[in-house]
Amino acid sequence: MPWKSNTLLEARSEFVQLALAPNANIQSLCRRFHISRQTGYRTLKRYRIAGAKGLESQSRRPHHSPHRCPGPTEATVLTVRADHPTWGGRKIALHLRSMGCAGVPAASTITAILTRHNQLKGPPDAGRFLGLLGQLHNLRSEQDLPASLESHPDLKILLEKLENGRPVERRRALAIVTSHSGLRTSVACRILKQSRSSYARSVRLFQVCGAERLFAPRTNSHRKFDSEQVKQALFSILHQPPADFGINRTTWKMADLVRAMHEKGQPACEDVIRTIVKGAGYRWRKARIVLTSNDRDFSPKLQRIRSILADLKAEEAFFSIDEFGPFAVKAQPGRMLIGPGEQHFVAQWQQSKGSIIVTAAIELSSNQVTHFYSRKKNTDEMIRMLEALVAEYRDRTKLYLSWDAASWHVSKRLFEYIDVHNASIGSSGPQIDTAPLPARAQFLNVIESVFSGMARAIIHNSNYGSIDEAKAAIDRYFCERNAHFKGNSRRAGGKLWGKEREPAEFSPASNCKDPRFG
Repeated sequence: MPWKSNTLLEARSEFVQLALAPNANIQSLCRRFHISRQTGYRTLKRYRIAGAKGLESQSRRPHHSPHRCPGPTEATVLTVRADHPTWGGRKIALHLRSMGCAGVPAASTITAILTRHNQLKGPPDAGRFLGLLGQLHNLRSEQDLPASLESHPDLKILLEKLENGRPVERRRALAIVTSHSGLRTSVACRILKQSRSSYARSVRLFQVCGAERLFAPRTNSHRKFDSEQVKQALFSILHQPPADFGINRTTWKMADLVRAMHEKGQPACEDVIRTIVKGAGYRWRKARIVLTSNDRDFSPKLQRIRSILADLKAEEAFFSIDEFGPFAVKAQPGRMLIGPGEQHFVAQWQQSKGSIIVTAAIELSSNQVTHFYSRKKNTDEMIRMLEALVAEYRDRTKLYLSWDAASWHVSKRLFEYIDVHNASIGSSGPQIDTAPLPARAQFLNVIESVFSGMARAIIHNSNYGSIDEAKAAIDRYFCERNAHFKGNSRRAGGKLWGKEREPAEFSPASNCKDPRFG
């Protein structure tokens, strides 16, 4: 017998005709048609009630749904959707709960309500996708933007970035436009080829901070060469000879610095170290002169200064002392702001109007500078400074003097004068003690930072007419500086005065000596 294919409707019609025949056996017919007796009797019942139409497949949808959302609830959902066209089921459910509505349906139910009322846009097909992309890339005027952006204060910036911005700026601007166009986030991310996190970040920045923050260049906040801890660790290592770290060398090399940084608990690669050193204004070929002290007693001398400062009492004072100069009073070069087409020249050969040496001491706790002018750098000028400090700070019990290892700072006659002073002063004045810096460690001398700030402020680009005019400028600089720190007592000065390379406080990681001014 040949194979015969029937449709479901034809099979049901044949079953009914055979079942309605006289003496028909329903059970045998059900076995023949491979259906249950319940299905067979139900088919017969549907035929007797509706005729041939009853044999057609019926919808499985229930005649009524007792758990369907009430009409008012659906109306509320549709109202919220109309006010917020970009919101989906989850946001609408969260909004209704925050308003205290009773019987808030699940997010999936709200999504079904929106779908039933054609409120959700399906994913775009290829043609619609390309059409939306073309529309976004042809935005040029305010009329092309969504109505919600027409009154935004940053509208001009947004249009500028859309038309002339870099690719990354255009993508951020397009993210703002799509977020106000009613497109779903998934569709917008697909069109713009952005991740959800990048898209959400752009929208959030624009809403909270505006266009300026949205288009601001982003920098990595975790760069090692910007870390103050890494910088301090590096310069504290560079200020000591390699022998202090068990390295049999007289100067540092990059591989040894990397190893020492790792041992100090601040690991850094060669590129990071190179960036920090270069950013501080030093060249590697100058390391032996500027950055490294070869004093074998570097650590003990540094530790003594630290211990004095840590236990410094209110009735005691600690001074950093040095000389500035001699420098010639003549036209000085330097960086300056000039107009277009102008050029600033300084003659190489000039007639000097004289030279000046400034001898100065800064008291670290009060940030006050005592200075005078010297003819030479010798022991007599150091004794003169001691007498000036004793007279100015007569109310103190002890004065600590810190300076570099210049010959006139460590002469026998100077220490004999100090011994005689301490023996004869008694209780009528302060005792004097010294805390010398390690040899070739001018970078630890705090007064060098003040000198560098002064040089940049009133020496560079100067052309004083006489020595007296130059001295008047120096006197005024120190007078204004002292007055400022009398009213604002703190161990700092970098931001207000400096043009100073370092805050006016002692630190083993400081680089007070400006490499561009000897």
